Amino acid sequence: MPAPLTLPRISWGDPLSNRRALLVHGLGSSAALMWRLGDGLAEHGWHATAVDLRGHGDAPRSVDYTVAAYAADLAATAPDGGGAWDAVIGHSLGGAAGTVAAASAPGWTSRIVLIDPAILVEGHDAKVIRKSQERAFADPRTEVVRAEHPHWHPQDIELKVDAVHRASRWAVEQTSAQNKPWDVRADVARLTVPAHVIGADPAVYSLFTGATAADALASNPLLTMSVVEGAGHSPHRDRPEDSIRHLLEALA
Repeated sequence: MPAPLTLPRISWGDPLSNRRALLVHGLGSSAALMWRLGDGLAEHGWHATAVDLRGHGDAPRSVDYTVAAYAADLAATAPDGGGAWDAVIGHSLGGAAGTVAAASAPGWTSRIVLIDPAILVEGHDAKVIRKSQERAFADPRTEVVRAEHPHWHPQDIELKVDAVHRASRWAVEQTSAQNKPWDVRADVARLTVPAHVIGADPAVYSLFTGATAADALASNPLLTMSVVEGAGHSPHRDRPEDSIRHLLEALA
């Protein structure tokens, strides 16, 4: 794996908890935008830690923005005091990178939860992601984000604007450019820990659906899936209460 970077972190909950979770955000996002999941886990006795991925937030910058590089950073990220994570929860790019890290570093985590993960990104989905990121950087004003996502919590809107301002546009562009093909299906098949996908609703928009989801589920008996109805690609922002319920059920 590529040489890792040290990722900055924020946390929720009792640091002395014996249940420790790592939260990993998606492309163009930030650690702070995982706040609903971190807060929800803390309320149920977990200590949740979120990191800024390379090129995002306060994390170091690099020239390497392959999924393998993102995964190397995660595999080198351990709970305070060492040991393994009791759970790793990754959204989109964070789900892809977390999958590669978990498949490549046995013992890094006891289980993984993937929120609409970017397991295979090609064709239409690649165009959707590229256009979404272009819009975000072209006009990162609060009123623009609110108009596009009027149902989001005010803090999600504020933090999305902040995330775009603090992310490297070059890093985000290179993440798409350097991952051709963007395909971590083989890593899904190699997972040796329980894994659960919290899927977005295909009727709204989902990356993990159709043949991609069916093939992944068939490739590994440790992988299960549930869907947050009415939620798009970011269920934890579109339907936070339902997403937290799905997460807690997956961790039970």
